[in-house]
Amino acid sequence: MGMVFGKIRVASPKFQVLNSTANYEIRHYPSLVVAEITYDPADLKGNKDGGFSILANYIGVFGKPQNTKPEKIDMTTPVLTKAAEKVDMTTPVLTKGNGEKVTMQFTLPEKYKKAEEAPEPVDERVVIKEEGEKKYGVVRFKGMATTEVVAEKTDKLKKDLEKDGFKVSGEHVLARYNPPWTLPPFRINEVMIPVE
Repeated sequence: MGMVFGKIRVASPKFQVLNSTANYEIRHYPSLVVAEITYDPADLKGNKDGGFSILANYIGVFGKPQNTKPEKIDMTTPVLTKAAEKVDMTTPVLTKGNGEKVTMQFTLPEKYKKAEEAPEPVDERVVIKEEGEKKYGVVRFKGMATTEVVAEKTDKLKKDLEKDGFKVSGEHVLARYNPPWTLPPFRINEVMIPVE
């Protein structure tokens, strides 16, 4: 029963709330080690969440972990999704969604302080990397994180942040706290926008 409602008790990265308003929170996240996959949803039968099972297999959610140890790695939340970075000549430019590539990330448990401490993935599409500390403006919402809802939340959050004097320093990230099979009324999501 718990699985249908998505009430899985798992750890989330610790963050510090620097500022809280009626519309959003400003959070500081420490450096984290993540497992990520960048893919074109069209290659995975048009499934925008297609990266989930590949990352879940790496940590061993559904059986034997597909990493070189093999070591079962505890699941954490949220699952992060963002537009993939496209490297043009010198600077990384973030692509917008709509049929383009998507990057999905699982944050690895705190015991992994450096990327090389994490077990190596068997699937070469999975990349282990370190994400430096970051500051985000965050808004939380329930239900389905459809493209339209996410665009609306992102637009409003961006406007609220800029109105309050924050400088937006990158594209939004969608954070989802429940597995894909969770019933919509029980889903918790956040839109996170990096700020300086």
